[in-house]
Amino acid sequence: MNLNIPQLYYSKLMRAVVEFDMIHDGDHILLGISGGKDSIFLAYAMAILKKRLNKQFKLSALTINPQFKDAQGRPALFDIERAKDFMAELDIPYEIIDVDIAGTIATTPDKNPCYTCAFFRRGAVNRYAMEHDVNKIAYAHHHDDAVETFLMSLLYSGQLHTFTPVTYLDRTKLTVIRPLVYFRESELIDAINIHGFDPVKSPCPHDGHTVRQEVKELIARLEPEIPDLYDHLGAAMRKGALGELWPAAKTRAEMRQTYFAYKNK
Repeated sequence: MNLNIPQLYYSKLMRAVVEFDMIHDGDHILLGISGGKDSIFLAYAMAILKKRLNKQFKLSALTINPQFKDAQGRPALFDIERAKDFMAELDIPYEIIDVDIAGTIATTPDKNPCYTCAFFRRGAVNRYAMEHDVNKIAYAHHHDDAVETFLMSLLYSGQLHTFTPVTYLDRTKLTVIRPLVYFRESELIDAINIHGFDPVKSPCPHDGHTVRQEVKELIARLEPEIPDLYDHLGAAMRKGALGELWPAAKTRAEMRQTYFAYKNK
C-alpha cells in the first residue's frame, strides 16, 4: 500500500504526538479498531508514523466483537472480517476477539448501555494488552469527541471534564494515547478517500440514538446562531481557561459555627 496523507493531516497528527509526547522508543502500541472511519484512519496514520518517525516502536491492533443481536435475536451484521486484509496491507498484526458485552447489557437493564459497553470493552482491551506485552493503547478519539464529552459532562453531571490526549492508568500500568485529538470528524470522513477503506457499519442497536448523538446535534443546531460556539468549547477544555467560579459547597458541619454566629445575639 502506498502510504501518504496530505500535509495538513500529517501536521495535525505530528502536533498531537509531539505536544503530548505520545511515542517513545521501545513502545508496543495496541490500536483499538472498531472498523469505523475513525479507527481505520488511526491505523493508517500510525502506519505512516512508524515509517517516518525516528522512533523504534511496534504496532498491533485489536477489535472487540461485542456480539450484538438484531431485533429478531440473530447476530447483528458486523462485517469486520474484511478489515484483516487492510491491516495486513499496513503490516499491522491484527486480532478479533468475541466478548459477550451484549449479554452483560441484557442482564443489567437498569444501567446505561453505552456506559456498560464502554466499560467492558475497555476492560477487554486492557486485559489483552497486559497479556501481549503492550504498554500503550491508542484510541481514535478526535477533537469533536473531546468537545462533545466536555459538553456532555457539563450538562449531565455538572462537572467540567473530558478525556485527555495521554492518560496513564495506575492500576494496569498502561498508557492510553489519542493521536487524532486535533482532527475534526469531517476530516476523518474525507480521509476515506485517502486510505480507500469503506468503514464497517456499527452493529450497536443504539447507534445514532445516544446522549452523545443528542449533544452532537445540539452543537450543530446552535452553531448557526453562535458561530464561535465550537471554538469556545474547545478553548474551555484547556487548563487555565477557568474564570471566576463559586467556591465548593460547604457541608452543614462546616457551616455550623457560622450559622450559630448569625442566629445568636
